[in-house]
Amino acid sequence: MLREISTDLWVAEQPLRFLGLEVGARMTVVRLPGSKLFVHSPIAWTRELAAAIEPLGAPAFIVAPNRFHHLFAQQWQSAYPSARLHVAPGLDRRRPDLAIAGVLGERPLPEWSAVLDQVLVDGFSLANEVVFFHEPSRSLIASDLVFNIGPELPPLTRFAFRLMGAYGRPASTLMERLLIRDRAAFRRSLERILTWPIEQLVVAHGSIVREGGHAALAAAYAWLLASSE
Repeated sequence: MLREISTDLWVAEQPLRFLGLEVGARMTVVRLPGSKLFVHSPIAWTRELAAAIEPLGAPAFIVAPNRFHHLFAQQWQSAYPSARLHVAPGLDRRRPDLAIAGVLGERPLPEWSAVLDQVLVDGFSLANEVVFFHEPSRSLIASDLVFNIGPELPPLTRFAFRLMGAYGRPASTLMERLLIRDRAAFRRSLERILTWPIEQLVVAHGSIVREGGHAALAAAYAWLLASSE
């Protein structure tokens, strides 16, 4: 259920349906200095998952990184009441039922800045995603910025992503192409992300890209990076 993909970096996956499609969901756990755990995009809490995580350290930060990835935050708050919940901009208004410690911004908090950098992806308020870069492993930790849908997912999912031209490779989706309100702002955020020496792409939906992540992300957004809009 929990697997290590680099030193102090783990992932866990569960099934998840979105708009009728099985896309899966991936949670990422980062161990910070002092054995504090940073839990990114939490999946459903279970006793089995807790038993795997707790020997690694104490869950100290629960992160809902965009306006969609918040479904299980309350479960984790209930399990770890001392952990602080940080959410993407706008999610604080959408989920007033949550005990929110802070709203994510352009800069990492001092509590995790030693190993994680971050960028708030501007220009796409529907998601308001914040992506993170785990510097020791050169891993980009994203939620919906990029998908990597392949043969491991069900036929209907594969068919839908083929229709969108986003199957079999790291790709953006039609949602970004059609719904980005400020392409120039989004492109500036993407260019900041691409200053990181990304090797690994840890995506929330689809397969992890274990190497060549920088080139893969640039290719996924070639349509935008080449635009003058």
